[in-house]
Amino acid sequence: MTYQIITDSTSDLSDAYVAAHDVAMLGLTVTLEDTTYQTVGPERLTSDVLLAKMAMGAKPVTSQINVGQFSELFKSVVKAGNDVLYLGFSSGLSGTYQSAEMAKQLVLDELPSAHITTIDTLAAASGEGYLVKEAVKLRDDGATLEEVVTALQDLIPRLRSWVMADDLYHLARGGRISKTAATVGTLVNIKPIIDVDPAGQLRQVGKIRGKKKALKTLVTNTLTDFDPAYPHIMIGYSGDPDVAEEVKADLLASDLITEVTLTPLGPTIATHTGTGTIAIFSIGKTQRL
Repeated sequence: MTYQIITDSTSDLSDAYVAAHDVAMLGLTVTLEDTTYQTVGPERLTSDVLLAKMAMGAKPVTSQINVGQFSELFKSVVKAGNDVLYLGFSSGLSGTYQSAEMAKQLVLDELPSAHITTIDTLAAASGEGYLVKEAVKLRDDGATLEEVVTALQDLIPRLRSWVMADDLYHLARGGRISKTAATVGTLVNIKPIIDVDPAGQLRQVGKIRGKKKALKTLVTNTLTDFDPAYPHIMIGYSGDPDVAEEVKADLLASDLITEVTLTPLGPTIATHTGTGTIAIFSIGKTQRL
């Protein structure tokens, strides 16, 4: 039986990509100045608009995809005669994946013959998008749903996410770092180095003085444990494509890497990072600890 790949807007995949590769996408929402915006579709909130509002003091908040939205989409896929493969936003960062699990059970109660597979990517932004793209490649090469799941179970714990945030205020606002650390870090130009732990949560693993040194650290960390069988790297950025291009050039200077894709961080993730964030996503040789 054929299967439909589904993901959410935090994967930061473009409308063109999901349309061309038959990927269904549900969107989280962002509330900004008392108005709630969609993050998918033609009327969606763009990161440029969001970041401009945040620069003027706006404090947006995000909301997860609800059970009803998942249930409706899952049922429509099943009733069309397809299996479901959902790759979701990290459960360590949002309740979205739990909503998908609840929806799955509701649909199975109504349609017990349905086949619905939900996978917690334990990732976000282009890290989540990386895994979706790998699933699409395998599907297009003729892999069964079970074969795709097996591959993802290998890749998910090896996905590397190295992040540098330039604007510490929004990390503090979201509880990712303390307000004191944000204030001190801003005063002395300290940039936190952040990764995603095995539970899919953000953690601070270092502090580097100066943006250029911090970016070099991201590149070094990426190359230290890099699986050449997956020579494609993805970079997410918010608000500063020129810096992302510089990081791309540094990565391509390595003989190991053949392709680097730049993708703006979507509004859901940018809400929590602000402008000036750079994130590098790759597959490592070993599982992350």
